[in-house]
Amino acid sequence: MRLVKWLGIAAFAAAAGAQGQGYPTKPVYLYIPFAAGGPTDTLGRNLAQVMGKSLKQTVIVENVVGAGGTIAVARAAKAAPDGYTVLLHHIGMSTAPSLYRTLSFDPLKDFEYIGEVADVPMTLIARGNFPASNFKEFLAYVKANKDKLSYANAGLGAASHLCGLLFMTAIQTDLTTVPYKGTGPAMNDLLGGQVDLMCDQTTNTTGQILGGKVKAYGVTSKARVPSLPNIPTLAEQGLKDFEVVVWHGLYVPKGTPKTALDRLNAALQDSVKDAEFKASLAKLGAEPVSADRATPEALHRLLTAEIAKWGPIIKKAGQYAD
Repeated sequence: MRLVKWLGIAAFAAAAGAQGQGYPTKPVYLYIPFAAGGPTDTLGRNLAQVMGKSLKQTVIVENVVGAGGTIAVARAAKAAPDGYTVLLHHIGMSTAPSLYRTLSFDPLKDFEYIGEVADVPMTLIARGNFPASNFKEFLAYVKANKDKLSYANAGLGAASHLCGLLFMTAIQTDLTTVPYKGTGPAMNDLLGGQVDLMCDQTTNTTGQILGGKVKAYGVTSKARVPSLPNIPTLAEQGLKDFEVVVWHGLYVPKGTPKTALDRLNAALQDSVKDAEFKASLAKLGAEPVSADRATPEALHRLLTAEIAKWGPIIKKAGQYAD
């Protein structure tokens, strides 16, 4: 009996070990909180390809849109904690607790962390026929015509909304804001001249800037963007300490097994070191994080700090969602 019992325990342990070692045995779903064609979607599709190679499984991108990204976050929080549902989200993960009066999830309690993924600078742009040739003229024109100008964003909580919020605070000028359901339609209306201004991630604006379809007046990072070397930072043009870099992180539901967490983190580590991934992002003015930031601990620290940072800013602006 003892021998039979021991064999049974050994068989169970072996099966459990094989299951852990075998992850993933089927496709992994990567939730993107924003519409296809937008900057986060572009990053996510590049990431899915390179992580898929490391995981030796297909990573399927699923756009779960709505409510400033919170629908995707809520769905991911309630998904089975088995490692097959992964969430890619940007800075909006840290602003949701302040922007929304009621949330069905807690970013700090309902998720396990995989790590940071990439930093994406933003660009302040205007329609192609905007009557200003440089930032000094742009600023003067905006202040003189604030009641006539419109600022487009991809919706409450989107990076473009947050950048606009900080920009209007920095220049002490309020503009009419026009929220859209995603970056794609906002950019389309900017290109068509229906709106005047926008601040958006380089993953979405680089091609339009280089193609001469929009006017660019500054980048929001501390240093100039290598793919847009002729565009000065807003800080060097007089907006002291102005910086908005859209960081992105990977999350899975709370309770996901450590074997899956470790495997996903290893795939992320492979991705941020991957030459093809780096090259793809560089063309879009972005770059993967360093390996020491692509860790659960680093993402948790960053998220905690960013929640504390954005809370007072949003409260002062008084912009909330129901």
